[in-house]
Amino acid sequence: MSLILTEEQTMLKEAADGFLAENAPIAHLRKLRDSKDADGVSRELWKAFGEMGFAGVVIPEEHGGSGLGAVEAGVVAEALGRTLTPSPFMGSGVLSATVLKGGSAEQQAAWLPRIAAGEAIVSLAVDEGAKHAPERIATVAERSGNGFKLNGAKGFVLDGHVADALIVAALTENGLTLFLVDPKAAGVEIERTVMVDAHNAARVTLTDVMVDADAVIGAVDGGEGLLEGALNLGRACAAASLTGAGDQAFQITLEYLRTRKQFGKLIGEFQALQHRAAHLFSEIEIARAATMGALNAIDAGREDAGLAVSVAKAKAGRVAELAVQEAVQMHGGVGMTDEFDVGLFMKRVRVLNELLGDAGFHQERMARSQGF
Repeated sequence: MSLILTEEQTMLKEAADGFLAENAPIAHLRKLRDSKDADGVSRELWKAFGEMGFAGVVIPEEHGGSGLGAVEAGVVAEALGRTLTPSPFMGSGVLSATVLKGGSAEQQAAWLPRIAAGEAIVSLAVDEGAKHAPERIATVAERSGNGFKLNGAKGFVLDGHVADALIVAALTENGLTLFLVDPKAAGVEIERTVMVDAHNAARVTLTDVMVDADAVIGAVDGGEGLLEGALNLGRACAAASLTGAGDQAFQITLEYLRTRKQFGKLIGEFQALQHRAAHLFSEIEIARAATMGALNAIDAGREDAGLAVSVAKAKAGRVAELAVQEAVQMHGGVGMTDEFDVGLFMKRVRVLNELLGDAGFHQERMARSQGF
C-alpha cells in the first residue's frame, strides 16, 4: 500500500491548494466572521468549488462528479485544513454524498448532480449530545400512513442552517433508518450555531415531522451500514484536515523562527527550539502516513478500514493539537492575539478534534475492536 500520492493525486493537490490560496485564504474566513455574514459560508465559492470538480470528488461521473476515491477526498480536505476555509465540502461533498450514493435512483438523480456542481448543500444530522455517539441515537421515526413521523433533536449538523436538504438518522422498529428531510417542512426548527473557529453548524429539532416512504435512503432498518461507511470517510477526511491545519501552523511557525530575532540572534538558532521543531515535523509525517493508510484502506474496501480510520483520526488529532500549541508558544505572547493566524488554527483544530469523534472516542473504538 502506497503512502505517497500518485502523479494524478499530486496534480489534484496542487490544483486545490492553488485554488484555495487564491480564492479562499484565511482572509476569507476573517471577512465572513468579522462581517457577521448571515450564512457564514459563501455560496459563490461553493459553486466555484463545483466548477473545479472538487465538490463532486467522490460522486460518480454519471451524476456529474469526478468519480474519484477516498484518497482524493482527503487531498481536498487537507487543502481546506491549510486555509481554514468555511466550506460545505465535509457535510455535503463527503458525508451526504456518500450516503446518497446508497439511495434510490431518483434520490441520486435529484441531489448528487447538484452537490457536484456546488449548487446544493445537504447536511447529515446524526449526533444528539455533546460528544459524537452514533450508537446512542434517540430520534424516533414511527410509521404513519404511507410514511413516517419523526421526533427528536440533532446537534453539530454541519451547515445545517443553510441546507437545502437534511439527511436524518432515526430509530425505526427494528434498526436505524436514514431519511431525506426538507428543512422547510412543518415541524422542523433549525438554529444556527457559530462555532469557536467561526465555522458553522446547527441544532435541528424535529417535532412530528411527516415524510413519505420515498424519503427513506436505502432500506428501512438498514441504515447502519450506509451511515458507518459515510462516517468512516468523513473521519478520515477530518484527519486529513487536521493534518493540513497542523502542518500549516508548523510552516507559519518555521517562518517565524527564521525571521524573529531575540538577544541579537534568530530564535531558530536556539537548539531547544530546533529540537521541538524536529520532533513536530516527525509527528506530522506520522499523522500524514496514518491518514493516507486509512484513506487507502477505504478505497480498497478492507475489512479493517474502520480500525485504520480510528488510528488516523486519533493520531492526527493529537499531532495537530501539539502543532498548534507549539505554534502559539513559539510565537510567544503575540501568538495569543487575533492579529496572528496561529490562534485561528488552534480553534479550528479544537473543532475538528470533536468532529466525528475525538481521540478518546477512537481509542476506545480501537480497544473494543481488539476485544478489550
